This record gives sequence, C-alpha cells and structure tokens, in this order.
Amino acid sequence: MKENEEKASAPSRRDFVKTSALAAAGFTIVPRFVLGKGYRAPSDTLYIASVGLGGKGTSDIEAFVKSGKAKSAFLCDVDQDYAAHVFNTYPDAKKYVDWREMLDKEHKNFDAVHCATPDHTHAVVATAAMSLKKHVYVQKPMAHDVYEARMMANMGNKYKVQTQMGNQGSSSDGVRKMMEWYDAGVIGDVTEVWCWTNRPVWPQGWYGANTPNGLRWPKETATPPSTLNWDLWQGTAKEKPFPATTDTPGGIKVLPFNWRGWWDYGTGVLGDMGAHILHGPMKVLNLKYVEKVSTSVGQGGTLETGPASSFTTMTFPKTDKTSGPVKVHWLDGGMIPPRPEELDPSEHWGEGDGGMLFIGTKGKMTAGCYASRARLLPVSRMDDVNVPEKYARVKDENHYAQWVEACLAGYGNMKTSSPFEEAALLTEAMLMCNLAIRGVNLTTSKEVTGRDGNKHTRNTNPAAYIDLIYDAANMKVTNVDEINQYVKREYRAPWKLSGI
Repeated sequence: MKENEEKASAPSRRDFVKTSALAAAGFTIVPRFVLGKGYRAPSDTLYIASVGLGGKGTSDIEAFVKSGKAKSAFLCDVDQDYAAHVFNTYPDAKKYVDWREMLDKEHKNFDAVHCATPDHTHAVVATAAMSLKKHVYVQKPMAHDVYEARMMANMGNKYKVQTQMGNQGSSSDGVRKMMEWYDAGVIGDVTEVWCWTNRPVWPQGWYGANTPNGLRWPKETATPPSTLNWDLWQGTAKEKPFPATTDTPGGIKVLPFNWRGWWDYGTGVLGDMGAHILHGPMKVLNLKYVEKVSTSVGQGGTLETGPASSFTTMTFPKTDKTSGPVKVHWLDGGMIPPRPEELDPSEHWGEGDGGMLFIGTKGKMTAGCYASRARLLPVSRMDDVNVPEKYARVKDENHYAQWVEACLAGYGNMKTSSPFEEAALLTEAMLMCNLAIRGVNLTTSKEVTGRDGNKHTRNTNPAAYIDLIYDAANMKVTNVDEINQYVKREYRAPWKLSGI
C-alpha cells in the first residue's frame, strides 16, 4: 500500500497518523520478530498495552500476566470508574483514556496490543495496532461486520505479527480429539451439525412483562458521568445522547454490559457465544465461507436489538473433509436440539452454556461449550475406539499463554490456535447469521397496482424467512440487496480502519 493511502485509512486523532508512520520505521524496544529467526531479544518479557479493561478485559490481563512471561505495561479505558480495579491491580502500568493517544505516544515501549472493548471498536483498534507491527489479541468476535473480518483476515501475515482471537476453546484438547475421531472415520461423513447456547443472559428482544413489544433505546437522556468519555465509547457507531436508565423498560442499564444486545455496538448471541461453539464444526470439518443462511426468530427483535431467541441454519459448500455440503444449525435463547437416541438415559442433555452435536453416517459425537467433554455417542464407544494422537495439544489448554509464547517466538516461528486468517472465517459465518436475523425486521416500501387499478405503497420484508444466498468472493447477498447495508456499515467520522 502506498504511504498516502495508508495515512488516509488511519484513525484521525491529531498527529496520530504522522507518529504512526514514524513508528513503522523505528522502535526503541525492538520487536522480537524484527530480530530474525532463532535470535532472542534481551528480555523474555512481552510488554502488553491493553484497551478495554472491565469485564473480560480484566480476566484476559490476569491470564497474560499469570503466564509469567508478560507484563501489563499500559492500560487504556474510556470508563475510569469501571476500570479502577484494574488500575489498582497494576499500579506500575501507565494509564490512558484514548487508545489512539496511547499508540501515538507509547508505541516504542510495548510489543503487543490486547483489545477487549465492545464489539463495534474491535476492528479499528486491532488494525491500528497491526499497522504499527504490534502483535494483537482481540476478544471475540474479532469484528462487528463481515467487511471488517475480511479486511483483518490477512493483516497478521501482511505485517508479520502474531494474532489470536479470544475464543479459548480453540486451544482445548476436546476440539483436537474430535478432529482425530473424524479424520479416522469413526463417525463417518458428516452432513449436519447442531449447535446451541443458553444465551442471551443480557436484555435482548422481548425482556419480560415490561417489554411486550421488545426493547427500545431509552428516549430519556442524561449527562454521562465525569469518569466516562461517552464520545470515545461510541467510537465508530452513530452518535447518540447518553441514555438515562430510568426510561429504559425495567430500568435496564445499557453500560457496561448490556450493549451486547444492541446492533450498533454488539453482535448479539452469535457474537458472544458463536466463536466458542461454532469453532468446533468449522475446525473439524474445515468449513470455509457460508453459501446460504436462513433463520426463524423469537420475540422482540428490531432493527435496533436482537431477538429473544433464534433458530438459524447455515449451509457450507463441500470441503476436503466432507462428501458434500454441510448444514450447521444454530439454536439460542434456551432452545436445544432433540435428545439423541444414542444418549444414555443417565446422561444430561442441553445443560450449561451450550454445545455441539455432529451427525455422521456411522455415528455421532458431541461436546459442550469450548469443546469441553468431547465424547462419542453412545458413550460406550469410547471404550472401543483408540485413535492415535495426531494434533499437538496446547500446554494446559492455555489460550493466553500460547499467544504470549507465540509473540516471544516471533512471526513464523509458532502458530496460535485462532490466528486471524482462521478466526475471520469463523467470525464471518457468525456475522452472516446476524444478517439473516436482522433481515427479519428489515422492511422496504414497494409500489404495487391494486385490484382497483390504482397505485398503492406497500411495506414488504424482502429478507424474512427465506434463504439468503451469499456470494463470498464479493461479500454480497445476491437475492436481497437491502441486507448488504449491514455487510459494511458506515463509520461515524473520523473513525476508519488502518493499514488495510
């Protein structure tokens, strides 16, 4: 990419692009990947700058530091009150509110960036960090839109940095065990998979007696607390006044967690749990791009928020591990697939965070969320099947330590479990489901001729309850053009992706 093109695509904080260009030319702390294969940097410690500290960000940072080879060197959050406990835990770390300022001023002093912000700002943070040649760990989903995921897919390779999405089940023994069973032909050929979750556990869609028609964004506004930079929190999303909680049905508070159910900021149930549950089928069957998706939804979904439940089916084309197309069914909101007849009567079914069920021509296999408790059905088959270990395990199944080790080893010297080139495929599949779910509530006006011969305007719903046909090469739904507005959303100025 030409220099002027890269500058034009960077986030527009004053002097950020200029400094970023200089950063690409030289570092005070030389990143390990610059030193060449086999050459270790003077320090064995990975210096990490974290963006988004509350909630999942807290446990991420704890896990990195617990590896014994990482230091939380810089901490950034737009909500100083919500992040206070993290600031207090790492008093030596330098603190920021605006991540662009942190990258601008401190890029020479850290090796990697960790991002655990709300979904709608994952891509702008991650692409800015990668364009500065920083290793990146981004919480799931790695992107809010299909376009963002596709643009990020090869950036780790482009900038020669280690990447990892925060779907820790991808480092589990369970998914590797299922890959080995399937490769050995234990359950035969799979053409159908069921996946499910108990989510949402946040307000979304219909939410009790106070919201019979579904959630709506609060009409009443308030002054943001002095400890919160509301403008920065909104980031790429369209600007809105700060919502007052008293006007929200049921007194629901949008921040710090309930943003997940609002399409402007979150990616609903699929974005939260799809990465943990759909990863199994994607990896075991080597699935790539969805070619068709359809859905049926429960109560309360709107163009603003997701529904209370959904049943969505993705169709994937044949891969090198299947004899034909594969259908992957997704259930959420408490729905589960029928209990397999091979299941022992004493075996629990459908409990916990969710799971996956592979239907093969010679048998079935199942696992819980994160590919935990992987087992054949009936479970008695486990005593008879002895498949050699084919895929290397991740030490202690530690997704976080693996990324730290990979960063220290340098680009090209170690592979992570969920690098962006793979995570992007998974993310795109999840977001394609969201296109179908959002499409149920998408209406357009159409002029028709009535029986009286006069012209009338009729509202139609072109994307509801049909198969959306997806042209992956062009990132376009071919049979309902109206849905393509959500493939690549418009950012609020001045936000842009960097280095694509």
